[in-house]
Amino acid sequence: MSGGAMKRYTSRGVVLSTLKYGDKGMVAHLLTSAHGRQSYMVQGLGSRRGHGSKQALFQPMFALEFEGLESPRMQMHRFGEVHSGIVFRTIPFDVRKSTIAMFMAEVLYRLVRESEANAMLFDFVWGSVEALDEAADGVANFHLWFLSNLCRFLGFSPGNDYSPDAWFDIAEGHFTSARPPREYAVSQENALILRDMLECDVRYLSEIGLNRAQRVDFLAALMSYYGYHLDTINSVQSIRILREVF
Repeated sequence: MSGGAMKRYTSRGVVLSTLKYGDKGMVAHLLTSAHGRQSYMVQGLGSRRGHGSKQALFQPMFALEFEGLESPRMQMHRFGEVHSGIVFRTIPFDVRKSTIAMFMAEVLYRLVRESEANAMLFDFVWGSVEALDEAADGVANFHLWFLSNLCRFLGFSPGNDYSPDAWFDIAEGHFTSARPPREYAVSQENALILRDMLECDVRYLSEIGLNRAQRVDFLAALMSYYGYHLDTINSVQSIRILREVF
């Protein structure tokens, strides 16, 4: 890109977070297919024509298709055309799903920093949003499935196969027959649930039968695993709401 030339590109994106900017604008943070994580200046929200529909697009985990504008003269990218990439049928109207979407968005906002395209990560996130909107059963397990599988794309996926009665060592990222040191140990029950989450097709999450206490305990184990490898997970606030809803 030379001089002050404007570069246009097409991309898909998932909304991670927004921040009000002045009276008529906001900054939107997206995970995009073209440029990884990017920040966009959105202006004109205070105008009387069409601002409501534009603002409604920028909710946590909303999927967009858009034309992006990039210039050396601009600190942030801008949008040309922008519209829904997935027309949601359930997420905005189901408190359980919207709570999970808020959690997913905050996790990605805290953990993903790279401003480079990562097709595998993006496709997983986009597909997860579609699956959450389409899910009829097993919704209470969805955030657990998402976290269990997201680590595959963040560089610390479990490095070996599960064996019966195994523990899981969060420091080594391995299933193990010997109990790890206490601070690194995921219980045998939670190690089995982790195996199930990694192997389960998202459409059949209801077949993993967990009660509320098991979900809370397994989520705590996942947060310990993430926290060992990426301490920014500890600043995720929406986990408290998840615990109340599920």
